Amino acid sequence: MRRAHWPFIPALALGILCNALVCLAAWMCYGARTSIDRIFTIIPPIAAFVAAGFEHSIANVYFISIGLFIKAGAPSSFWSAIGKTSADFPDLTWDNFLIGNLLPVTIGNTIGGSLMVAAVYWFVYSRKKLP
Repeated sequence: MRRAHWPFIPALALGILCNALVCLAAWMCYGARTSIDRIFTIIPPIAAFVAAGFEHSIANVYFISIGLFIKAGAPSSFWSAIGKTSADFPDLTWDNFLIGNLLPVTIGNTIGGSLMVAAVYWFVYSRKKLP
């Protein structure tokens, strides 16, 4: 399971790109006037982040934790049903998740949301009015 154990820089980059799209979706919803507008503006950026495989720390807290709990506590009938064993997932550990994924992805999400979206909006809309 590669998602739980990225090198630092790729995990950081995937986090930056992910939250840039997620925050862009949120900001675009602010500009929408109706619920239909909001739905149509939120779908493309969120679909792009999911399709591209970008990393979101909050989603990973759920998905990787569930994988870790399944690895630790699933009965043997589960493993025989899927034709695998828990030993087939050696990278799926709490250390790999917390240090190899959650830390760099959270930093990347913060950079992506604050610099790539919020700072750009601040710069664009903080200009003084022309005389």
